[in-house]
Amino acid sequence: MYLAWDLRHERDVAVKVMRPELAATLGVERFLREIKIAAKLNHPHIVPLHDSGNAEGYLYYVMPYIAGESLRDRLERENQLPLDEALTITRDVAGALASAHDKGVVHRDVKPENILLHGGHAQVTDFGIAHAITAASGTRLTLSGMAMGTPPYMSPEQGAGTAELDGRSDIYSLGCVLYEMLAGTPPFTGPTPESVARQHLTTEPRPIRNLRPAVPEHIAAAISRALAKTPADRFSRAHQLAETLDSGAAPSPTPTHRTPTPRRWRTKVAIPWVLIVVLIVVVGILSELDEDPDLNPDRVVVLPLANRTGDTALALLGSMAADWITQGLQEIEVIE
Repeated sequence: MYLAWDLRHERDVAVKVMRPELAATLGVERFLREIKIAAKLNHPHIVPLHDSGNAEGYLYYVMPYIAGESLRDRLERENQLPLDEALTITRDVAGALASAHDKGVVHRDVKPENILLHGGHAQVTDFGIAHAITAASGTRLTLSGMAMGTPPYMSPEQGAGTAELDGRSDIYSLGCVLYEMLAGTPPFTGPTPESVARQHLTTEPRPIRNLRPAVPEHIAAAISRALAKTPADRFSRAHQLAETLDSGAAPSPTPTHRTPTPRRWRTKVAIPWVLIVVLIVVVGILSELDEDPDLNPDRVVVLPLANRTGDTALALLGSMAADWITQGLQEIEVIE
């Protein structure tokens, strides 16, 4: 990012330039066409796009220069925010998201770094950029430094590789940001992006009131609903989250008596069966170690089960099964 002077309008602007390796993977014309959609967004809490273009293979876009700091800067300095300030920031961001979602634009990368603080309010930056990059590339980019999303704030469906995301994914990310503003830490952390993505899929975060007891119950309930694993169990619109924060009443309870779809049924049933099969495989390997003295225990390879159901949660679990088992085998003491 560069601070530049706009000669025509005599003003400071911020210029963001795409890294060359990212630009090389994009269809330039399509990127510029898609980014025009984001340039049409108009809301007090959205940082607008002034211009975009291609300069000798370098893709760039121009935004106003916001004199202030990012929410990330504020959190690094203070760790936890006062409740009223955290709620004001959340309302501002929710309003920006609601406006963009009404126009069919999903941010895909809501995080403290993309929330700028100025004049006591928040503005969301880089709106629509992730969508434009994804659309231009024609594929989903991975967690390799060109991620369309940031693991601590990615919804379960985004981390699992779902191509079509809607506004409920952004609501989940905003729930993660609100959680961090109050608790001083995101809902999930881990040594690798994969470990964080797995927690978003399979683990419930610690209740916010366990980390900060002063948080009112209706705020805690709103955070829990925003962080629901299943999109249908979250707020359907961003403004509903803001209204719940203001109402002082707990959000409507998540439905508990629902007829599960075949996909949901497969996820709940298949994961325990995968673990059972993995256990059988481990027992079989250990038995062979006892029976066959020529089998080298340092050269055992365990292959993850193939995912034939198409379930993204199960696919992620299968991809990590080999690592879990390998770590467990390394802890076993072999007695000669």
